[in-house]
Amino acid sequence: MKIDGVEVVIEGSGLPIVLLHGWPDTHHVWDGQVAALKGQYRCIRFTLPGFERGSARRSHTLDEIVALIHKVVEQVAGGPAMLLLHDWGSFFGYQYALRHPAQVRRIVSVDIGDAGSPRHVAELSAPAKAFTVGYQVWLALAWRVGGGVGDGMARWMARRAGARSDFDRITANMGWPYDQQWFRGGFHKAQLFRPSCPMLFIYGTRKAFMFHSSAWVAEVGARPGSAVLALPTSHWVMCDAPAEFNAAVIDWLAR
Repeated sequence: MKIDGVEVVIEGSGLPIVLLHGWPDTHHVWDGQVAALKGQYRCIRFTLPGFERGSARRSHTLDEIVALIHKVVEQVAGGPAMLLLHDWGSFFGYQYALRHPAQVRRIVSVDIGDAGSPRHVAELSAPAKAFTVGYQVWLALAWRVGGGVGDGMARWMARRAGARSDFDRITANMGWPYDQQWFRGGFHKAQLFRPSCPMLFIYGTRKAFMFHSSAWVAEVGARPGSAVLALPTSHWVMCDAPAEFNAAVIDWLAR
């Protein structure tokens, strides 16, 4: 089905799980997880606006993306749902959970914690801070350049970042969140996320730097019903170690 022009893919039956991806991916990044989960859960996913090849080239506000997620949860999930999140999907999913806590049963988030918070920034080395600014501004500029040159810029950065995506699907249009962040005033309504529901946080340890602070991980792990799992992978944990990742998610959801 389509909601606000966005195609929503539904597979399986059971309690609903909404899967949200990040850069430079599409809903296909979750193929392995849907195959493992759809026998027990109703998997609902879509590609973020602007991330689908050939989609309209425009920026979006935080309110627009949260409203889209809310419509998917209400109209497709039919009520409270679980969230499986990664990268920008974690950012947008967190903000949705903060605004609509009654609509979120549980959260599984991959590799993104309190990224950008003062305590996270304080733990980053100078090279990590420089790289963070560099790749984000590069992708924002790729979005502004657009066309074949912009696409080439985006794919170059994806290769440098070790993305596990289908590179034929990567375009400069996927960079609109970075353009919004750096050149359009940022997502100023965003709030620091602290889960009010059970949460499983899974992150990769084979990266140049982390996207969470040590304090945030400790807080999540200490919450009743929540858990933290570190795996020897890159930022794309579910792609690098699908068997371990899927088993951990299925086990935690079954508790």
